Amino acid sequence: MPQSSLTTDDIETVLALFKDAGHDKVSPPILQPADVFLDLVGEDIRRRLFLTNGTDGEDLCLRPDFTIPVCRLHLENGAAARQAAYCYHGPVFRQRADGLGEIPQIGAESLARDDFVAADADMLALSVKAVNQFGLSDLDIRIGDETLFVEVLKGLDLPVVWQRRLRDLFGDTEKLSEALSRMAGGEANKDDERRDVRLGFLSALEGAHPTEAHAVVEDLLSIAGISAVGGRTAGEIADRFLEQAQLASGAGSNPKAAEILRRYLAISGPADTAARELETFAAETGIDLSEPIASFRARLDALAAKGLATQTLTFAADFGRRLDYYSGFVFEIHGLNSPSDEQLVGGGRYDKLVQLLGAETEVPAIGFSLWLDRIAKIKGAGA
Repeated sequence: MPQSSLTTDDIETVLALFKDAGHDKVSPPILQPADVFLDLVGEDIRRRLFLTNGTDGEDLCLRPDFTIPVCRLHLENGAAARQAAYCYHGPVFRQRADGLGEIPQIGAESLARDDFVAADADMLALSVKAVNQFGLSDLDIRIGDETLFVEVLKGLDLPVVWQRRLRDLFGDTEKLSEALSRMAGGEANKDDERRDVRLGFLSALEGAHPTEAHAVVEDLLSIAGISAVGGRTAGEIADRFLEQAQLASGAGSNPKAAEILRRYLAISGPADTAARELETFAAETGIDLSEPIASFRARLDALAAKGLATQTLTFAADFGRRLDYYSGFVFEIHGLNSPSDEQLVGGGRYDKLVQLLGAETEVPAIGFSLWLDRIAKIKGAGA
């Protein structure tokens, strides 16, 4: 990070902003248990981790993000359901094709607030203030809400296997589009050799007795030494394989539902205009979106009360995060004058995470991180 662009005083000023908003500074350990990230994020993250081993043979990694370590600290230091707010500053470590793998970040997390709309507005507004404090004011603020997508899926009365599959893919535009093509009756994309092998395996499961097929999948996972992935047990993973076997066979094709979903996912534009488009979509399709749209509008009102004009916020119906623990409102901030479209801030609601880490029930949570190297790059370019 160019030291001439962001100074220690800049960092301390933003940390003071977070502390004034009620966030206590924490410093989670740099070394983290690798299995936590592999289980919650998935094996795909392995190639991006800096891995090592403890003296007892435990797989460790340099922390690739702050959210999970902060939530682990929260659980270690008291009741999971207690209301708490944290802030942090330090490096995260991710393997990447260009640039150093040590990435400076600063951010904040808020846990156990049950006033969801107000918490969402507070955290987005706080992230904007932080970016402004670093001297950037020409911002592109993008928002999304998985809750709306989930309600659309429910309203289409799709088989559970399709609802799960589409929800799992939400946030990955290319794969979601491919799945919708499959739902509409099109051929699956078999360009990927690995996918061909997997489809062959799923085809072999098709038509097998459920109990026997379940046992085969669990045995294969056991041989591979896999006990859990993304918080799911081997049995749950086996259930997903059997569901995917149905998908591979084209079970439950529904061209009309696919077209409705495509129409929903295409909704995009200024947030106040998008709210009206969502209401029109609901009225014309007969899908009851009254509750999530009411929450959407209430959030816009709360943001407006924080000084964020709703016409400056861009909503995209297909904007989400490919992580199981994200559960609703998400946001990103980009620089309008940035030489690239890399996000400066990434944030969102992750109500499922604390429970996946060991809490007995879900704990409302929302947070954000600022990518200081990207902010420094813009400042260094004179943006």
